Amino acid sequence: MREARQLSEQRSQHGSRHGAAAADLNQQSRRDLRLDLFRGLALLFIFIDHIPNNVLSYVTLHSIAFSDAAEVFIFISGYAAATVYGRALQRQGGVAATGQICRRIWQLYVAHIFIFVILAAEVCYATLSLHQTYSEDFGIDNFIDEPQVAIIKVLLLQYQPQFLDILPIYMILLGVFPVVLLLLQRCLPLPLILSGALYLLTLRFGWQPHSYPDNEAWFFNPLAWQFLFVIGATAGYSQHSRWVFPGQGSWLPKLALAITVAIGIVSISWTIHGAYDAFPALLSRELSPLVADKSNLAPLRLISFLALAVTAAHFVGRDSGVLRWRAAQLIIRCGQHSLQVFCFGIVLSVLGYILLTFFRNDVLTQLGINLAGIVAMMGIAVLLTWYKANNATNADAVIAASANFEIQRRSIAGIERHVIVWIQDLGRLWARSKRPRTEVRWRSQPYSMT
Repeated sequence: MREARQLSEQRSQHGSRHGAAAADLNQQSRRDLRLDLFRGLALLFIFIDHIPNNVLSYVTLHSIAFSDAAEVFIFISGYAAATVYGRALQRQGGVAATGQICRRIWQLYVAHIFIFVILAAEVCYATLSLHQTYSEDFGIDNFIDEPQVAIIKVLLLQYQPQFLDILPIYMILLGVFPVVLLLLQRCLPLPLILSGALYLLTLRFGWQPHSYPDNEAWFFNPLAWQFLFVIGATAGYSQHSRWVFPGQGSWLPKLALAITVAIGIVSISWTIHGAYDAFPALLSRELSPLVADKSNLAPLRLISFLALAVTAAHFVGRDSGVLRWRAAQLIIRCGQHSLQVFCFGIVLSVLGYILLTFFRNDVLTQLGINLAGIVAMMGIAVLLTWYKANNATNADAVIAASANFEIQRRSIAGIERHVIVWIQDLGRLWARSKRPRTEVRWRSQPYSMT
């Protein structure tokens, strides 16, 4: 009976483990897929915009707003970081959350170095094979001229060739994020206030880090772009805080929609003017100075993106039917594997640029390269999703097999113990049967007659 009870307990524990795994999968399925959707769109837009004079760039985000995919990427990165590491902070404490952040920074650092090596090899191979120089176009001419210096600057994040300027700022922002996370836990608006003050001081005094080789400023000034990252982090951490973040049921969505429509009209006029000079660019002289400085996150770019973000969140809910479209599912896969898809998109952008400059740069060729690149990025995202799911299935199978093996092992051990007990009992009975028998004698009583 005791062995049967232990076997029943083992099965119950095994079932509870599977129930916990199913609960974890359900928890993962409740993630906000809108973040993955918009991040996936941003990755596709980055690929398209990285190809110069690309016809599809006329229909990406910067054509209908004063912001572009870079703002989407930084904001969602801050939001996702606060969501993930904020949960770790609540459950495991600050040390564990900081450890997870450092692990992510290391992944980004390795990816940055790896993609630099791939980009340099790609450009050098094209130069040797096609007999056309591409090193200056992608900013690796200094690496070719003095590699012993350039490679050190790459490791120090001071050397940022073409297309390799967004991961360094992301690493810098994550590097100070443990402090931001602790401040968010103490008082939700406090990091936002401090970050906003730093942003204004940066615009006022021109603070900026410098890079190799000509001591130029970073293309993305982290002292300015940190404000957008902290805004996203504040929005993401609000679900872990008692503070109330402005919701979608207030006046904010209406104001955001009005700003988005107004900026959209102006931006579209600028886009059309860029392709057709006779078309007027509305308010170009008045608003251009407030938009042009992308490096320092110009104020009107920030306002345009925030208005667009609130509008998109208002019209695309967490359970929106748009998220179940087949095309949306493919884009969501790209957003769920953002680092890998981003690096792969960089490689494809360089390849597309080389093909267009060496062969033909007509509309059909551009559309073909864009289509091939987008399909390839979605394909690698689907492959990574399948690989991750297959590993999870194998891990569950291993856990189940080990649990079943343990149950069987204990059952066999119980049977062995019973067999041993039975053999011992039989041995004792056999030993008793071999002992000499003792005779029992009765005394005879004399019979007397009275």
